[in-house]
Amino acid sequence: MTLEHKYVEGSPDAPLLLLLHGTGGSPDDLLGLARELSPDSAVLAPAGPVSEYGAARWFRRLAEGVFDHEDVVKRANQLADFVLEAREKYGLGDRRLVAVGFSNGANIAAAATLLRPDVVREAALFAAMSPVPDPPDHDLSASRVFLANGEHDPMAPLASTEELIGLLRERGADVVTQRHPGGHLITPDGVRAARKWITP
Repeated sequence: MTLEHKYVEGSPDAPLLLLLHGTGGSPDDLLGLARELSPDSAVLAPAGPVSEYGAARWFRRLAEGVFDHEDVVKRANQLADFVLEAREKYGLGDRRLVAVGFSNGANIAAAATLLRPDVVREAALFAAMSPVPDPPDHDLSASRVFLANGEHDPMAPLASTEELIGLLRERGADVVTQRHPGGHLITPDGVRAARKWITP
């Protein structure tokens, strides 16, 4: 497999959750969140392949909030190819998959949704911002995205989040948003809203 990861089997009737940690995280970080979102789900939790002074990330950045867009595209494709590998290795067939990401993990999930809708069609994003300024004009009419963001998040400014929402909707994606008055975090209200969204 191309990425280090953890896989935990679950019910084939529940969506497979692809867990994508934030900067400096690990595959274990979002396991508790996964149990809150969909207790019966299998989880696939890879580790970010990029090291920033020892902290695992999903793609390089040039400065805080300034992404290396060429690397974003490369890593989004790497993640999508990993998912295809995992489907084969674990016999997952065409089981429904929902990417769940926080911060840097939400950004790579958003990038994969925009760039590889053949692999990632559903994503629950916590504290996400726009990862690529000019993604290809893929038809995303079969895609669903949930976003929960803080109104005062200095690391994922609302202007960038709105740009991401616009890119998704312009391409036909079904987008649901949830705002909270806080900063760069996952709130209980956001988790409840995501749980409801995952099980329509």
